[in-house]
Amino acid sequence: MVRVGVHVSIAGSIDRAVDRAEEIGCDTFQIFSRNPRGWSFKEISQEAAEEFKRKIQRTEIGPAVDHMPYLPNFATPKEEVYQKSVEALALELERCDLLRIPYLVTHLGSHLDSGKEKGLRRTAEAIKKAISATENGVILLLETTSGSKNSVGGSFEDLADIMRRVDREDRVATCFDTCHAFAAGYEVRSEEGLEETLEEFDEEVGLEKILVVHLNDSKGVRGSKLDRHEHIGLGVIGEDGFRQILRHPAIRGRPLILETPVDDRRDDRGNIAKVRELAGVG
Repeated sequence: MVRVGVHVSIAGSIDRAVDRAEEIGCDTFQIFSRNPRGWSFKEISQEAAEEFKRKIQRTEIGPAVDHMPYLPNFATPKEEVYQKSVEALALELERCDLLRIPYLVTHLGSHLDSGKEKGLRRTAEAIKKAISATENGVILLLETTSGSKNSVGGSFEDLADIMRRVDREDRVATCFDTCHAFAAGYEVRSEEGLEETLEEFDEEVGLEKILVVHLNDSKGVRGSKLDRHEHIGLGVIGEDGFRQILRHPAIRGRPLILETPVDDRRDDRGNIAKVRELAGVG
């Protein structure tokens, strides 16, 4: 048994996301609870929240996963953006609690050439502030990134450093993105390479801290730093790579969220089916 799903739209009403996940054949799913490309947002009505939770209970699809918008940057030296980012994170944690969504995935941001140490410190402080303002059970998942210039989170050491500074094991864990890790330079295609990568993750962060997996193939080669997702098996990681990935218990047993393209080669249903095939459950 693997739990696999995709990112679905909330267009119309946030509870419609559950309908879309059910229609596609998801076991789990991910949403943006608001516009991912702006600072403004629409309040979630109590009625919509109750309908969302009712549909989750009826369909037994889960866990639902929420993703932070793109604009917040916790590592930035720009004070106005930093404060807005902290506020946005606190708000999103509250929205997850309203919807009974257990996990909120976030990118960590860019230090904009102000220095990695400062970026890591700023990121940890931002997370601590937001969590302190929202004492609920929602767990923030720090996403592995592709290691692009000035970013934080591109190495397992970065994640471990931030988590140590935040010091809230009950509220902070990780989301492992296969494309991002590969683009950052970690090998995931071979049995030996994947084992070495996950052993390093275990030493730095702890495999038990992987609570959600973003399962994406990569258009870029290993170490390219390119955050370019591809259909499962059609990218550089390839089908054999995903057979290895889906065989590992640290990955197989987690909710698997696909953030893959939809085009004339394959749609969401096709990528879900491919994952189940490669996992041996299709």
